[in-house]
Amino acid sequence: MEHNIENMEAIRTLFIGLVEAWNNGDGMAYANHFTDDADFVTVNGIYLKGRAEIAEAHQRLFNGPLKGSKLELTEDVHARFLTEDITIVHGGGEVKLENMNDNPEDRLSINTSVVVRQNGEWRITAFHNCSVQKIQGGFRK
Repeated sequence: MEHNIENMEAIRTLFIGLVEAWNNGDGMAYANHFTDDADFVTVNGIYLKGRAEIAEAHQRLFNGPLKGSKLELTEDVHARFLTEDITIVHGGGEVKLENMNDNPEDRLSINTSVVVRQNGEWRITAFHNCSVQKIQGGFRK
């Protein structure tokens, strides 16, 4: 299925907004990038259901162990449109902790998302995040 440049830019903007909300430590702004009934699987396998749980869980992280952390996109988002209003998106990121001395070298992650357009706006309805694993001396992307 073909996609147009406008839709790709809107999806990139969605993920850039997600990063900005993380970097501002704002759980509600972060969760607003998801549908009300979104499914979210964290990097360590915790399952969150719905925007409210996503907001609450992330605000706890932003106030606690990930306070002051910064999320960086490590690659452009890659979208495969299933319909004009549904796409599968793969992206990569890395969380950098506030104290750079605490940053392990294995913080790269890759995520798979189902992104839908509702009422003209793109939102994430399913998100699965996992750590990138080293294989054969490098990273698999």
